[in-house]
Amino acid sequence: MNRHNAKKINQYLFINNKIIYLLLFVLFLVIVLSQFSIKNDNKFVIASEKAIASVVTIYTSSNINTPRNLFQRNRYTNSENIGSGVVISSEGHIVTNSHLMIPNGKIIIGHNNGEISEGILVGQDNDSDIAIIKTDVNFPMVQVEIGNSSEVRVGDKVLAIGNPYNIGLSVTSGIISATGRDYGNPYLELIQTDAAINPGNSGGALINEEGYLIGINTKIYSKTGSYEGLGFAIPSEKVFQIASELIKFGKVRNAWIGNFRVRPIRVNNNLMALEIIEIGIDGPLIAAGINQGDIIIKINGKPSTWNNLTQSLKLAFPGDIIDLEILNDGVPTLLSIKTEPIN
Repeated sequence: MNRHNAKKINQYLFINNKIIYLLLFVLFLVIVLSQFSIKNDNKFVIASEKAIASVVTIYTSSNINTPRNLFQRNRYTNSENIGSGVVISSEGHIVTNSHLMIPNGKIIIGHNNGEISEGILVGQDNDSDIAIIKTDVNFPMVQVEIGNSSEVRVGDKVLAIGNPYNIGLSVTSGIISATGRDYGNPYLELIQTDAAINPGNSGGALINEEGYLIGINTKIYSKTGSYEGLGFAIPSEKVFQIASELIKFGKVRNAWIGNFRVRPIRVNNNLMALEIIEIGIDGPLIAAGINQGDIIIKINGKPSTWNNLTQSLKLAFPGDIIDLEILNDGVPTLLSIKTEPIN
């Protein structure tokens, strides 16, 4: 064999070896990616199994006596709602949507294990669309694990669990489309998702990839009444603040920092603010040393506007802190105001 042929053979072997290594590398990538995909798929399966045990079906109904006229018998009509709920305590407390409740109605709970029980209404808050019901059963109820809704990000994968159209508990997947939405309620800062939420999903769970509750499904945006890719959930942190109020007091107590009136003023070319033009004789504002004529330049770190002021008060619960940055004789001072319940 001459030198020229040997060189050709070596080049051929070198190219073949490169191709083999490349194919082996591609095969390795395929195996790794497939394992990663399987792992992710299993992650959703585990998350679903973990959370679905805490989701129940809520049936509410009431026979309504409808007067017709003086000469005919009264007509009885039946009002009925079907939705979902989430177990939040081992004592049998279930969170659901307030709009499912019927005045003086009967509440039936369909459990994940096939059992049926009756529930009683502990309290409801129509402003937030949250209701708490309680049931007593002779089997253990699985309490949902709570996630941190303030940490959710746009693009995060989520699962929605509920009983759409009363066909049985179902799981749909999607992502977080937006946060801080005020659709229908500027105070709740709703989570928006494209996970399918249909009639019957109301009151159901929105969970993250780990199976932790990050929201309670509350409504959809639809021109037809069916899912159109826009669903909304109440953030879990807000849900549990409201739930705690309802369980303890049967209602949501409003927060109060005192009686006062403000007007918008321009401090300079770049700063609009709110001037306190009237203030009551007592309350947290007075206790903090705030007086008539003081100027609020920031509210919880945000611009001092009427909307931000009313929103901060509406979002606050008794005992929460509202930070006000005040101009007093031209000197800015940060004051932390502890809210009190309205008597």
